[in-house]
Amino acid sequence: MATDPAAAATAAGGMDDRSGYCEATKTFRSLRPPVPLPPQDAPLSFPAFAFSLLPSPPPARPALLDAATGEAVPFPAFWSRVRALAGALRSQLGLRGGDVAFVLAPARLDVPVLYFALLSFGAVVSPANPALTAAEAARLVALSGASVAFAVSSTAAKLPAGLPTVLLDSDQFRSFLRSDGGGEGLAAETVAVRQSATAAIQFSSGTTGRVKAAALSHRNFIAMAAGSHALSPKPRHGCNDRMLLSAPMFHSLGFYFALKAVALGQTTVLVTDPVARRGVRGVVEAAERWAVTEMTASPPVVMAMAKEPRVLEALERVVCGGAPLPTTAAERFRRRFANADLCMGYGSTEAGGISLMIGREECSRIGSAGRVSENVKVKIVDHATGEPLSVGQKGELLVRGPAVMTGYVGDDEANAGTFDSEGWLKTGDLGYIDQDGFLFVVDRLKELIKYKGYQVPPAELELVLQTLPEVVDAAVMPYPHEEAGQIPIALVVRQPGSNVTEAQIMDHVAKRVAPYKKIRKVLFVDSIPKSPAGKILRRQLANYVQFNAVSRL
Repeated sequence: MATDPAAAATAAGGMDDRSGYCEATKTFRSLRPPVPLPPQDAPLSFPAFAFSLLPSPPPARPALLDAATGEAVPFPAFWSRVRALAGALRSQLGLRGGDVAFVLAPARLDVPVLYFALLSFGAVVSPANPALTAAEAARLVALSGASVAFAVSSTAAKLPAGLPTVLLDSDQFRSFLRSDGGGEGLAAETVAVRQSATAAIQFSSGTTGRVKAAALSHRNFIAMAAGSHALSPKPRHGCNDRMLLSAPMFHSLGFYFALKAVALGQTTVLVTDPVARRGVRGVVEAAERWAVTEMTASPPVVMAMAKEPRVLEALERVVCGGAPLPTTAAERFRRRFANADLCMGYGSTEAGGISLMIGREECSRIGSAGRVSENVKVKIVDHATGEPLSVGQKGELLVRGPAVMTGYVGDDEANAGTFDSEGWLKTGDLGYIDQDGFLFVVDRLKELIKYKGYQVPPAELELVLQTLPEVVDAAVMPYPHEEAGQIPIALVVRQPGSNVTEAQIMDHVAKRVAPYKKIRKVLFVDSIPKSPAGKILRRQLANYVQFNAVSRL
């Protein structure tokens, strides 16, 4: 019989079994039962771990389902395609463990198969937003060190010339998915992959606003999936759980959910382009049509769902993250879908899942981001002095745990600024944990703008603005927006005598960045306040934006 971990920890190290705070270490520990993980030195890829959790033979129900067409890939076919593709990529393309594969493709049934195939023999998956411009894609390819790319016909032209590219909508790739695709010999081989080996390189602006390549190991994903499996609210593998994945699979949340659904034996219902183009209405219709039991949803989707007339009787759980959700929106959603748990969570590309709501009682704590996840430790420090803080005290959130990234690729300076001397990861977010162990994220130290869950780095947009000859100086700031969470606003100092307009500036930026990064409003100012070192004084600008932008939005 397992002992109560909170009680045991209290006796051993003085942890408060209500808040999770440990006075001896000045840290917060998870109130959830610890989840055992495989020995760290045991060779184990994430796909091998995920498939080990499935019954043998695997269930006949769909592993993947296209929400638009209804095309399905049953678990046995999914496993077969993964093995065939892995063999073909090794024999036909010569890919090996450690090779980085850049993926620039919209949601489609082939993408999770590709992820699992690459990971199964130790290749590294580096997914990116297919809406990127060619210049943005080239920069990320260089950051990741990719030696091969996977794209579709509509995105391939954005990739750098000379980068070997395989099209997912080509006859060549389709042949790779068949057992006669030329890799049958290698498909049968088991490749030893270290858990510490890099599994994915995901792009994040971290705490500085400069895009960086975060390396995530197989161990990181194994730890998160093990927790999801152990703490799942109901038995798996004998049920017909269907999870609607509306989060994009190049995003850290969507990427992980695509992986862990296999480990949990869920059917992943993919929101492909025909559905996505219809917006929230298309997502809700897909949820109803396929009777999904769970779905991911960004705050704008949650807010819009509350206004939808559909009942969604099968829906049990909605996982929401990526940006703050207004309290009023959460309350409206809960009234509209009284039988579904709205599970708020908090995490990042670098740290993995830090907290999540599980169960009806936790989901009733509107405004919080849930309790600290299993196997995770949190320290809250005064951001000015670094002194550790206690229950109810607001400070910067620091995190340790098996899901924390191994580091930024080729960026010692960023790593030194992100990890402290004891190995704690600095999130750049301000928050506190209350007396019941619930985490509240209340502000950001970092300057990142969250537009509909997407990361918009102000520094990048400022550089684009300053390429316009009529612009002397510029700063980009977030402005609260009910549907989007935040929108980017530019404060621009024009050259003397310049008549450049707001529309011209917005158009200049729109032509050079992905759609979600576009400037939504321009304010013309006389100067940008800066410190003696030249750093923009954003807190001063925040006050200016608050008083001057509101009447114009």
